[in-house]
Amino acid sequence: MIIGKWNKSVILSYIGLFFGVFGIYFAVITNNIKAAFACLILSGICDMFDGTIARKCKRTEEEKEFGIQLDSLNDVFNFAALPILIFIGMGLTEIYNIIIYCVYAMFAIARLANFNIKTANPNKKAKYYEGLPVTSAAIIFPVFYLLSFVLKENIFNLVYSLIILLVGILFVTNIKVAKPGLKMSILFLVMGIVAIILYLFLL
Repeated sequence: MIIGKWNKSVILSYIGLFFGVFGIYFAVITNNIKAAFACLILSGICDMFDGTIARKCKRTEEEKEFGIQLDSLNDVFNFAALPILIFIGMGLTEIYNIIIYCVYAMFAIARLANFNIKTANPNKKAKYYEGLPVTSAAIIFPVFYLLSFVLKENIFNLVYSLIILLVGILFVTNIKVAKPGLKMSILFLVMGIVAIILYLFLL
């Protein structure tokens, strides 16, 4: 008997994790940044819909709590650690970049810890997120990476570094972000698919 939950209610969370592992491989081993960003986007898509699938499954209270913890740990891996490794693969390795990564990681994890406290009751639903969701990294960083194709390298590196810092700050800024409904989720899905096609086949 192995510990953990392995039913269909968490399958999409594990698939998202697999994309995160592949993203690290592409960023660190092959230095294929476009493929790494595609994996980041796919992880975000999995995260967007894993809760929907889980709620359609009959679950015990323990399975609900496990799903919450699994989702949060996935977020640390896919949307805090993976982006930093992609940034390093991009060559953003100046000392100020490393400091920004420390801030980004600290704020991402702090935001997730706060989110865990606020969602301790899996049956309680909120209409808004407090602070920018960490999962937004899956769309923000790939989209702004497109600037690398139109800006000079030194300018892009500076602008992109500032974007990373700003996103990290927004994680812990007390702003309300509406949770996406079905239409918005579908829009994000389409945007993600378009971005993946751009990165893998057109750019």
